[in-house]
Amino acid sequence: MPTTSFAFVEGALDRADPLRDDADALAALWPDARIVLLDDDGRALADERSRLAAVTGANLGGGPGTAIFLGLRDGVAWFAQRAAVLAHDAPVRVDLRSAAGHWPAFEATVFAQARALLHWHVRHRHCGVCGGELAFVRAGWLGRCAACGSEHYPRTDQAVIAAVTDGSRLLLGRQKAWPERRWSVLAGFVEPGESLEQTVAREVFEESSVRVRSARYLASQPWPFPGSLMLGFLAEAEPDVPQPGDELEDVRWFEAGEIRAGLATPWGETPPVGAIALSTPMSIARWLIEQWLATQSA
Repeated sequence: MPTTSFAFVEGALDRADPLRDDADALAALWPDARIVLLDDDGRALADERSRLAAVTGANLGGGPGTAIFLGLRDGVAWFAQRAAVLAHDAPVRVDLRSAAGHWPAFEATVFAQARALLHWHVRHRHCGVCGGELAFVRAGWLGRCAACGSEHYPRTDQAVIAAVTDGSRLLLGRQKAWPERRWSVLAGFVEPGESLEQTVAREVFEESSVRVRSARYLASQPWPFPGSLMLGFLAEAEPDVPQPGDELEDVRWFEAGEIRAGLATPWGETPPVGAIALSTPMSIARWLIEQWLATQSA
């Protein structure tokens, strides 16, 4: 497994799946458990120093109730709960992107898991089969329709993201809404009946008119904005002349020297005249760019 430097991977909890059906065990874990509290905008409650305010079950009182069981770390249970249903407050609310840049990796990873699951709960209150109301069981990991009995599981949308090269150059695109001179690798969602490699070829062609010859999987990243899984590839392509599709403002090939200069610009700073800005360090997009550059001679 390749070493990664992007967010939401390091320090993942032991999901402890069998405990989801053991209400007595979860109740016993509750007093010492840590609870990640999120507001209706998906922000985590934090203290005055913007650190995670994961309160204990003993401080909240009661039992797990409707809290979602996330997993275990060193024997301590972690749960997620909507702050809106609790008589609890904190002086600061932190969004997930900020947490990824400033919190310890473990805390950012737990936050990402909590945010994705709570978003699914909020958006899936009714059955997609009959419209009946869902009751969440298995400690929040299963929605069961009270009317027809259909079962619904947390949704994750798979998307490919690819560093596309013709051997000596890297293909990057930019969206109109991005800051000036910001570029990134190409990405898109997997469609029904499609393999991941087919998705890479289709998405790259739709967004750039560049033909992919082959694609090799490298790594993945949970991307809970709101609920995706980014599957990272390195793709070999023909040296076609790029033409932007409907989703991009521009797309073109970049030499290794241009990529190296872009990576040298600290994140959030304006790049020098003539240089480019690249994806945030928290993303697999930037990691893929770095992996491609490592294959090029200095």
